[in-house]
Amino acid sequence: QLRLVESGGGLVQAGGSLRLSCAASGRTSNNYSMAWFRQAPGKEREFVASLTRSDGSTLYKDSLKGRFTISRDNAKNTVYLQMNSLKPEDTAVYYCAADVVPSTRAGYDYWGQGTQVTVSS
Repeated sequence: QLRLVESGGGLVQAGGSLRLSCAASGRTSNNYSMAWFRQAPGKEREFVASLTRSDGSTLYKDSLKGRFTISRDNAKNTVYLQMNSLKPEDTAVYYCAADVVPSTRAGYDYWGQGTQVTVSS
């Protein structure tokens, strides 16, 4: 079993930045591709970014390119999501996910509990 724990969420003003962390434990987390999703109230969970285990390639939701960056520190078994120039529409619960095969769909095998990000205008 792989356990994922997110942290780093909070309240920030529009234009500010946050860095989310996702710490993995249990099975060898480096064997998994990682992703971030988010879910705003009343909306479906949506893909934010992914990082492929095999070659380190990244993929982003088109509208977030240039503002969000996904990265990982294998030594710390941690994945990060750096979020810059935040907007009120970025307000959501952000979830970390892991699976052997990366995808933009929410069919990942492992999920964290989520961390709330609130951007005030």
